[in-house]
Amino acid sequence: MGKLRQMILGVFIVAIIMIIMVPPPSYILDFLFMINIFISLLILLDAIYSKKSLEMSLFPTMLLVTTLFRLALNICSTRLILGKGYGGEVVATFGEFVAGGNMVVGCIIFAIIVIINFMVITKGSDRVAEVTARFTLDAMPGKQMAIDADLNTGIITEDEAKARRQEIQDEASFYGSMDGASKFVKGDASAGLVITFINLVGGIALGMTGLATGTPLPFGEAVKLYTLMTIGDGLVGQVPALMISTATGILVTKATSDSDISGAVVKQLFNIPLTLYIAGGVMMFLGLTPLPTYFFMPFGLFLIYCGYSLERAQKLAEIKTEITSDDSEVEEIRKPENVISLLNVDPILLIFGYGLIPLVDSNQGGDLLDRVVMIRRQIALELGAVVPVIRLRDDIKLSPNQYRILIKGVDVAGGEIMFDHYMAMNPGYVEEEIDGIETVEPYLGLPALWISESQRERAEAFGYTVVDPPAIIATHLTEVIRNNLHELLSRQDVQNLIDNVKENHSVLIEELVPKQMSIGDIQKVLANLLREGVSIRDLVTVLETLADYSNITRDTDMLTEYARQALRRAISQKYFIEESNKVITLDPQLEQEIMNSVQQTEQGSYISMDPDRTQKVFSSLNKEISKLTSMGLQPIILTSPIVRTYFKRLVEQIAPDLVVLSYNELEPNAEIQSIGMVGIA
Repeated sequence: MGKLRQMILGVFIVAIIMIIMVPPPSYILDFLFMINIFISLLILLDAIYSKKSLEMSLFPTMLLVTTLFRLALNICSTRLILGKGYGGEVVATFGEFVAGGNMVVGCIIFAIIVIINFMVITKGSDRVAEVTARFTLDAMPGKQMAIDADLNTGIITEDEAKARRQEIQDEASFYGSMDGASKFVKGDASAGLVITFINLVGGIALGMTGLATGTPLPFGEAVKLYTLMTIGDGLVGQVPALMISTATGILVTKATSDSDISGAVVKQLFNIPLTLYIAGGVMMFLGLTPLPTYFFMPFGLFLIYCGYSLERAQKLAEIKTEITSDDSEVEEIRKPENVISLLNVDPILLIFGYGLIPLVDSNQGGDLLDRVVMIRRQIALELGAVVPVIRLRDDIKLSPNQYRILIKGVDVAGGEIMFDHYMAMNPGYVEEEIDGIETVEPYLGLPALWISESQRERAEAFGYTVVDPPAIIATHLTEVIRNNLHELLSRQDVQNLIDNVKENHSVLIEELVPKQMSIGDIQKVLANLLREGVSIRDLVTVLETLADYSNITRDTDMLTEYARQALRRAISQKYFIEESNKVITLDPQLEQEIMNSVQQTEQGSYISMDPDRTQKVFSSLNKEISKLTSMGLQPIILTSPIVRTYFKRLVEQIAPDLVVLSYNELEPNAEIQSIGMVGIA
């Protein structure tokens, strides 16, 4: 059955081409004329009763096929009319019955239909399709941003956002196609006029010469015969064309509605009792004039009765709605509270006081929502992980200018913002002072000043770093997400990343998952990398490394070290960008002592060092770090590969942001200069 459906369109188009080349008998042509009328009527009714234009997304293709079919029938009927002086029963009936058997009346009716189709419906539909396509394409960026805003505020889910984005793309494609497809209708109307003229002139000439019927006809008979046949042929083609043109106009002018167009029209026209009262009064007044009283007077009374009935029905509906609303409120109070929804925890939540609402509201010029969208994009490009949806919500419990950042429901950071002010920070070399309200930068805790708009240019001229409130919040949020991204990476996120890799590296995934490693183990490795700021964007390299070494060890910490070594080019380029890079190394004796302190358990390995020895290591480390920070350099510790992970764990409590690298993570061409050594004093 599925193959048959796939074949229908192809067979239909091939058949159209065949009837152009191989003349069908008149009875076959009559059957095809019936099919043409049926298809045109079906398309018109579908256009009327479809709720959305996208329900007929293939209409441009249907338009092309039906136009080709109709023109093929015109060619076949022209061949019969000119060759035999007879176009079949359907053509003859349209000429005799629809035109009343009068060639003058037939010509007039045909001309009116052509004018209506070509000048009114087709031309209007063409213009509407062009304008709609242009406005639809222009509105796409705004609609996309609105979807992103609704997604970030939690109004819609990720799946709903995906569906709405797809609908926008389909809508743009549909109206773009309709803009071009409407030209088929216009060309079809023009071709109908040309074919009719050829039939009329050629038929009369052939009839008078006897080349068609075998017997020469007088001029009057030839004109009557071929005019009726031509008009019949024109009408049998133009009536379906008129239906298709009307369907085109309905689709391009149809607004999105939850009901069909008939219901919407009735609801919108007959929804205000006052308009029915006025219309009924006008009809009754016209009945008092010389116009037919027996039409206008009863119709006016009927409209007034309809207005009365509608008004009464609306009042009853209002009372019923009010009663239902009251009953619903009572039932809501009585029924047990559904607490399941309260158990959901947002991975990332930004709450703020009511004074900061203008920063979020795009109608008031706020762009914080746009910045939040860019945060997810920025971190995806930088670290290769998809940040969960960031929810934004105002909270009356906070002070008006306060904001807080929650990770998995736990408050981890926040600050206060002065709306309509800018934060100015001294980078360390500015000597000029400016007036402002003293404050502290919320993320790094650096001293800063709140300054007004009028002071902004002056502060920037002095060399201050000046940022606006949305940038402060966005920067703080970005850093908090970076620091906690390893906690936010769930097994489902890892599965999605693996599915993305599988599209182009199916052999790798089939080898690794689940034969060698589970999703949970891969998640631990990726989380370890993200915890120290190592990008997992090159996930193929990471997974290939895990496939190579997961047979040797099941320790995720050791597998992380192998992955880091495979990513050494990216790590080196991140930290060693100068011609000569200054670092701190570890005393070999300390490295040996650390390795001797490693304890192996079933849950993994950990370091157990004497507290006094640990304190001496911390003192030495702080001393060496001070050397680099005094030079304005980022402290970087170099260790042997086997020690790196344990030393990082050891010093994490006093220097969580300290970069600890192993020698195997360096590119061969990286220039390194050691300016100190951490040991045990």
